[in-house]
Amino acid sequence: MSQPAPGFGSTRARILIVEDEACLAMMLEDLLRDAGNEVLKAARVHTALELVESQRFDAAILDINIAGKPVFPVADALRQRDVPLMFTSGYGYKGLPDEYSAHPILQKPYGLEQLQQALLALLRG
Repeated sequence: MSQPAPGFGSTRARILIVEDEACLAMMLEDLLRDAGNEVLKAARVHTALELVESQRFDAAILDINIAGKPVFPVADALRQRDVPLMFTSGYGYKGLPDEYSAHPILQKPYGLEQLQQALLALLRG
């Protein structure tokens, strides 16, 4: 019998959200917490990097463009720690450099079901 994925069953996942749109970040946080996860948020790249350095995460959801800056230094720090991550963007894969193309991306606007499916796949590995 397979184990439930963290955050969608008996195991709680710790998820980093890097999103500069406050309403979207709050919606993501509410959804993830309602599913039993612990959530930490950052609205700036430097804040996200500080969290990655000081905290442990099971997964991360990263907007590609954070206050006019690319989020890729955060993605690199997470990849060094083997943290599964996915990107969000209004541009889809067109805004994603080739070196990050193996990571899933949700194109904005995305629906609740799309987010849940993508996160469940990410947490299951």
